Amino acid sequence: MTSPNFEVVRNKMIESQLRTWDVSNQRVLDLVAQLPREDYVPAACRNIAYADMNIPLGHGEVMLAPKLEARLAQELEIDPQDKILEIGTGSGCTTALLAALGRHVVSVEIRPEFTTAAAANLAQHGVRNITLEVGDAALGWDRQQPYDVILVSGSLPILPETFQQSLAPGGRMIVIVGQAPAMEVRRIRRLDAHAFHVDSLFETVLPPLVNAAAPSRFVF
Repeated sequence: MTSPNFEVVRNKMIESQLRTWDVSNQRVLDLVAQLPREDYVPAACRNIAYADMNIPLGHGEVMLAPKLEARLAQELEIDPQDKILEIGTGSGCTTALLAALGRHVVSVEIRPEFTTAAAANLAQHGVRNITLEVGDAALGWDRQQPYDVILVSGSLPILPETFQQSLAPGGRMIVIVGQAPAMEVRRIRRLDAHAFHVDSLFETVLPPLVNAAAPSRFVF
């Protein structure tokens, strides 16, 4: 099968998926236009790298759909000097976008094989302002805190308070909270040491983080 012209496909994706889904930040759009997503997907999925879908990575995990990845990056309002925490490295594609937007990304992944593959993908494209960690961040990640930006790229049935406590004042966090079929994308902004502001942005569905806390269930 002949490979598509990925630059053409990428530009079509930006026009048909991102712009029609309220992704309008020009800095985000410009960086997405330079991001070779086809080099981050599993080899068997290369020809559908820009399809409007979450791409399976194995073990029940997925790579975010292009429009979701870009929309979340936009909603985080990333400044070039921001220190970013990403929970769920996956293939490293979102890591690369975050690294292009901010100063440094600490990305945590529970599956060592994903971290190894992501490290190779990122090194191939010269992405160096990153620290890749292997660990369980389902209840948060307090190493190197505070962070200006936190992105949790898997869903959480309930949101442990430990996540937002790792935010610096003025910091923003995106989390997907709930259980299928109703999950809510929330942006949490830290106002000061004790106060937070929460915006409900839109709904989506993503697999939960491994070992994510579940709601208590009554047993009769």
